[in-house]
Amino acid sequence: MITHLLTRIDLMMNSFSKGQKRIALYIEEHYDKAAFMTASKLGETVGVSESTVVRFATELGYDGYPKLQKAMQEMIRNKLTSVQRIEVTSSRIGDGNVLDSVLGQDIDKIRRTIEETSHEDFNRAVEEICSAKRIYIFGVRSTAAIASFLAYYFELIFDNVRLINTTSATTTYEHIFRITSDDVMIGISFPRYSSMAIEAMDFARSRGAHAIAITDSMASPLVQSADSILIARSDMASIVDSLVAPLSLINALIVATVLKKKDEVSATFRSLEQVWNRDGVYTNHERPEPKAPQNAG
Repeated sequence: MITHLLTRIDLMMNSFSKGQKRIALYIEEHYDKAAFMTASKLGETVGVSESTVVRFATELGYDGYPKLQKAMQEMIRNKLTSVQRIEVTSSRIGDGNVLDSVLGQDIDKIRRTIEETSHEDFNRAVEEICSAKRIYIFGVRSTAAIASFLAYYFELIFDNVRLINTTSATTTYEHIFRITSDDVMIGISFPRYSSMAIEAMDFARSRGAHAIAITDSMASPLVQSADSILIARSDMASIVDSLVAPLSLINALIVATVLKKKDEVSATFRSLEQVWNRDGVYTNHERPEPKAPQNAG
């Protein structure tokens, strides 16, 4: 028997009634919300009756709606293994246009991020970052790339940035043991969540630092230790989660800090441009036109 909820839904989609399909599509896109809804609330949200929701759970093979709800909650806690991700992606896309499908999903993730990210938390995070004595950025495994991207630009804007990208508990604590209430910790983690990211956020919070979580939902374990929560959707694209929306949110964070410190940053980049021009870091010239071949003879 196929045990994973999303796979069950995908395989049975064509057999569902119109109302059941609405439930199925909502769960596929918003299982993190649906997991904590009653059958009545889920039905109200998608525009069907409570009894339709209960029948939907039974149709999927669950012994009542509470078992379906538990399956959604387990999926949030554990997310998906790499093998499950391949299985679900294969059933969703099949032989379809992979390029259009993945890009379309990424567009939707950015749209949902715009709708769900708290502007209040975003603005608070910018204020705390700009006034912090030290800025710690934690991101490991798949999020190490976007953590490094954020650190690269923050190091050009600030002179107090510390990047932590190790899964070693000892090395992590060696990096952050001096953290205080004057500092900021930016923890970046998406499914499957890094246990070290959670520990680093907990430690920073215990020392009074302002903890900023960049994660995928309010069900993320990083949320409980965060003062500011920045939600960026990263639902499954394949064996890993898409980081398009998180990177876009990080771009917004960089732009906001630049605008907050406009005069200081402008002076910094004027100096950097002189160094870059002197050392030929970037090319300023177009490639020469190729010479016309000379006739032989």
